[in-house]
Order: sequence, then structure tokens, then C-alpha cells
Amino acid sequence: MDTASNGHRARTGADATTDWLRTGAGIMDVPTGLTPKDVVWTLNKTTLYRYRGPGPARHRVPVLIVYGLINKPYILDLRPENSFVGHLLGEGFDVFLLDWGEAGREDAGLTLDELVCEHLPKAVERMRRAGAGPEYTLFGYCMGGTMAVIHAALRPDGVRNLVALTTPVDFSDPGVFGRWTDPRHLDAEAMASALGIVPGPLIDLANRMIKPVANFVTTPLVMWQRALGGRDMTPWLAMQKWVNDTVPFPGAAFAQWIGSFYQRNELTSGALTMGGDRVDLAEVTAALLVVTAARDHLVPAGMSTPLID
Repeated sequence: MDTASNGHRARTGADATTDWLRTGAGIMDVPTGLTPKDVVWTLNKTTLYRYRGPGPARHRVPVLIVYGLINKPYILDLRPENSFVGHLLGEGFDVFLLDWGEAGREDAGLTLDELVCEHLPKAVERMRRAGAGPEYTLFGYCMGGTMAVIHAALRPDGVRNLVALTTPVDFSDPGVFGRWTDPRHLDAEAMASALGIVPGPLIDLANRMIKPVANFVTTPLVMWQRALGGRDMTPWLAMQKWVNDTVPFPGAAFAQWIGSFYQRNELTSGALTMGGDRVDLAEVTAALLVVTAARDHLVPAGMSTPLID
């Protein structure tokens, strides 16, 4: 037995475990979202950012990333070695991000109509004023993708490309969420009225309970295996930081999201209206890229692929 080697592994594992415990206690933070960016425009909590690339953009069509109302958008810029934003910048794209911010109780009445039909178009206009040009690529992630799709249908002018990453559009079979949001069991309007804003941890718990063993058993086991094995904990900690970094959901928008989408599937049925206008997916004229994940349990592929039809 190599006593020195075993002792080194033990010390390394102990150091890694200490790092994890310090992070969990809020003593040590894992830096995330490090790509430099500038504020272009704000409205209430909504902020339009423009990222700074390593040099001038080589592509004339900018990318506007639209994020959702769940968690925070730095998942797209998690770490310097694991950054989708950084990759786009390295490829010569001019990258903008629309961040809805963190809702407070004063935002309880904020609706999806306001965000999609007022904030998003104003952000596009500000992006153009910043010298981005008339056409742009609209990139939407998850719920942000749904919002981007609606915008592209209502205001197709200028949207040259539409990228929908794990974007739900057809809610006829949303998996486990369909059972939990069944109107016989969930009155979203009453819930929103009672809470004002829906706490982020409550939404996070619902997401985790879809796969409770993986989230409450496997994840801690992986953590201990990495820590005791002396492996770098930074990637794991960064991801866990994002997973647990929840944000409140404005009550009015929550009631719309559950009612109009999960409970009544209004988007693909043609019954959805936003800002007083009916949303017709046939009005989307942009070149379309739909990206799904085969084992995505939050947004199964079947919720996204009807967008291609």
C-alpha cells in the first residue's frame, strides 16, 4: 500500500469537500456569467445587454437571446470554458441578451402580454439603435423560446433566423407537468392571486419532483464522489449554483403561462392572443432551427417539434 499516495488523495478529497461545504454555506462563491457586457437599455426590471467580443463582429446579423422567467440566464455563460455566449462571440457574432430580471411584489400584475408585446419589441428597437442593423437572429431558450416564437409570429419583420432551443409550443402532452397543472387540481389564477408572485423555490421544487431520485439522491452522491476523488468541483458547483438560483414568477404571468399554455394549449390551437392580436404560427417567416434533447423530461421533444410543421 502506498501510504503517501493514499494520504495525498485523502488530503485532496478533504480540501475539495471543504470547498463544497464552504460554497453551500455561502462562504465561497463560484464566479459565473463572466463574459463582459454592457447595459444597452432597461425598462422596469427588464435589461438588454450587449456582450463584448474579442474583436469586431464578423457577421452583420446580430443574435438576440431571449430567456424565460425561470432561473437566471447565466446558464448560457456559465464559466469561461463552458459559455455558449463566449462561443458565439468567438465565432464573430454580435450578441445581445434580454434578461427579464428578478420580479418583486410590485410586479405581481406583470403579464406575458407586456413582456412579449411591449418590452421585447422595444428591446429590438434599442438593439437597432445601437447599430445592430435591421435584421437579427432571435434565439429563444425554453420558456424564452416560446416568447420568442410568439414575437416572431406577431412581428416577423426583421427576424431573419429563429432558433428555438428546447422550446415548448404544443402543450397537448406535456408529460408529468400536464398532470400537475390539470385544471381539476390547480387553479393558477387563485394561486397567483393569493401569492402575488410565485416563489422561485416553489417552482424549482416542482421541477425537481419530476425526477426526485435523480435530484435528491443521485446529485448529492455525484458531489461526494467528485469531492472525495479529489476532482475539480468548480464545474459541478457552477451548475448547482444556477440550478438553485431561482427567481420569483410574476403572478399574472404565471396564471397566463399555466392557463393559456399548459391547461388550454392555446398557442398551437390558434386561440392565443397577445396584446390584442391573435398569434398565428403560420406567420413565422424566419429561417427556423428547432433544437430538442432526447431525454429532456421538462420539455419533451414532442412539445417542440410541431413548430416545424
